[in-house]
Amino acid sequence: MRAALLFLVTACCLGVLLPAGASQVEKPLPQVDGVLQLTKSDFDKALKKSTQLLVHFSAPLSGDGQRVSAAFQEAAAELQGSGVTMATVDVSKDKDLAKQLNASGPPPIRLYINGDKHTPVVCPVPKNAASILTWLKRRAGSAADLLTDFSQSKDSEELLVVGFFKDIASGYADVFYAAAVDLPDVSFAITHDEKLISKYDITHDVVLLLNKSRVVEAYKMAPKTSKGDLIAFITVYQMEVVTEYDGQTAGQILTAPVPNHALLFISKSSKEFKQIHSAFLSAAQSFRLKVLFVMVNVEEPRNGRLLEYFRVREGEAPLIRLVNLTDHVTYHLPSDKFDTEIIKTFCQTYLDGTAQPKMQSEPIPEGWDTQPVKQLVGSTLEKVAFNPDKTAFVLLYLPYSQKSRALFPLWEELAKAVEHREDVVIARIDASANDINLSMYGSYPALRLFPALFAERVVDYTGKETVKDLVKFLDKEMEKAKKYRVKEDEDRKKYIEAMKAEDAKKDNKSKDEL
Repeated sequence: MRAALLFLVTACCLGVLLPAGASQVEKPLPQVDGVLQLTKSDFDKALKKSTQLLVHFSAPLSGDGQRVSAAFQEAAAELQGSGVTMATVDVSKDKDLAKQLNASGPPPIRLYINGDKHTPVVCPVPKNAASILTWLKRRAGSAADLLTDFSQSKDSEELLVVGFFKDIASGYADVFYAAAVDLPDVSFAITHDEKLISKYDITHDVVLLLNKSRVVEAYKMAPKTSKGDLIAFITVYQMEVVTEYDGQTAGQILTAPVPNHALLFISKSSKEFKQIHSAFLSAAQSFRLKVLFVMVNVEEPRNGRLLEYFRVREGEAPLIRLVNLTDHVTYHLPSDKFDTEIIKTFCQTYLDGTAQPKMQSEPIPEGWDTQPVKQLVGSTLEKVAFNPDKTAFVLLYLPYSQKSRALFPLWEELAKAVEHREDVVIARIDASANDINLSMYGSYPALRLFPALFAERVVDYTGKETVKDLVKFLDKEMEKAKKYRVKEDEDRKKYIEAMKAEDAKKDNKSKDEL
């Protein structure tokens, strides 16, 4: 009896002390070839278990995603048994987790340290597995790891970035190493080799870019030099002076630290290619680190999307465009000549802020002004809209917008209602195919009235979409414009009289001097 009671008490105690399910073995996280396959349900669990969790947010359907996946898988095989846990999340399937981690887009690989879910360290997009391994190694190391003995080294075909520092414990060496961490595909070295210092006739605290022992470029470190400055220098001089846009270079061009890009659209088989490319190349030498020079072969079918983006037709080449990748405002070389000085002047006016943005325009359609509703394009908009003798009422539309297309019949009705009035023009323009520089922002479709004034005035219509209300608005604004016009005419008359008086005064002064 006592034994049975003791057994019962012991069992009860175990039931109290052990949580439900404790007897079950904890289910391991799913993995394939040593890489955890994480979802929203187990991501936090993996995070808590791992000191370093390197996660690839994969997009299997993209070409670039497949390349990164292959590099990640190969790196995972090398890192088996290390302190780094490798994991992948399929963002095409687990969209909620991707959204929660803000990982729906690049960068594709991130390192989570000590369970910190909110501030992962970004891994540079790798070329191959070696990129990932080098990045992890450099993250864990220091500048001293880059000390190199060049006495036994051979010339390398690859670019080598060499730092010459008086003190390896200095801030300069730290900046240099920080740049090395973020550029794992580039070879870095630090040396005190006096022969090398003598060979290149340099002082300390200088960074050299070497190729086959030849100096490509030198960068003198300064107290204000940042990691970003050094990365920009290395990245730009690692590229050709003029880089041809293709599948191999597209990523390098788009991620370059220089936002200003000069693009030469040209046919490589054209007779003028050599001459124009040579002038473009000569101009590029003066703008390294300021403007990235890119050549686009318009004959290459794979460049079609780029041509479409800039609305360049093959028959329009050659032409040069400047674009800032931050604001995407485009500038067009205002010349049909392509010599070095013209290209350099164009680039300098752009950098000085005095260049005029490109007003892109569709071709002028045949009979555009013979219909009740005039079909405007970029090149005819200002002429019609800012005509001081006619009031223009313009529909700015998007051809793919149902809301825009719904206004077409209304606009035809309005045109018929005022067709007897010679001082009114009813027009429309495709806002997606023509750059409209009206200093007015908002969504499309938009209804904008341009009064018959010398001043470039625009009035936005936001009333009811009926012919009656549109005509009422038109009449009201035209009455206002008449009052303004009287004042304009008076001011213009005073200005002309003042100019005549000034000219007469100058003539009298000249006669007196004689």
